[in-house]
Amino acid sequence: MKNIQTLADTAAISLSLACTVHCLALPFIMVFLPALSAANLADESFHQWMLIAVIPTSFLALALGCKKHRHYRVLVPGIAGISLLVLAATLGHDLLGERGETVLTVLGACIIAAGHYFNHRLCRQSRCACHH
Repeated sequence: MKNIQTLADTAAISLSLACTVHCLALPFIMVFLPALSAANLADESFHQWMLIAVIPTSFLALALGCKKHRHYRVLVPGIAGISLLVLAATLGHDLLGERGETVLTVLGACIIAAGHYFNHRLCRQSRCACHH
């Protein structure tokens, strides 16, 4: 059975991927399936709900991983990526427009995913109790 740190890393990577797919694919999906526009998937609240899921999941996974492997440098991409997502969700559209917000969001999501990948790898390399 996987432990909470592994599940949180996996969830954070999955959420980052979902965010990236949402930002990149949604404009094309809306063109080909206009009925989905009623679902409010393009609404700014989507970004806020993603942040509510991403922030605690990321901090939990990274904190538990750092506690095990003691390589605190993995916090840097996690914090940087979350910061970019928060900026994109709160200021991105107003300051940078839709394209700038998308770039900032995708960049932040990719950085977070990379941080979790490194966290997961460090746990496996250190043969800590979080992976069997």
